[in-house]
Amino acid sequence: MSLGLTEIALILVVILILFGGKRIPELAKALGKAQYEYRKAKEMLQNEAKDLKDTVEKAAEAEEKKSEK
Repeated sequence: MSLGLTEIALILVVILILFGGKRIPELAKALGKAQYEYRKAKEMLQNEAKDLKDTVEKAAEAEEKKSEK
């Protein structure tokens, strides 16, 4: 599902009517900050998941070596 030019224009007009011209830059700034924080949190969770996976793999390898002896 993609938005066409008409739908995008209609959404922009509704936003302009609801919030007025002065509040739109504030809203855009807030959305930008929220998007940045979301990406930062997502990267942090991905890094933690990778670290956890690496730790589990190392523990499994150590356990495997231990059981071979």
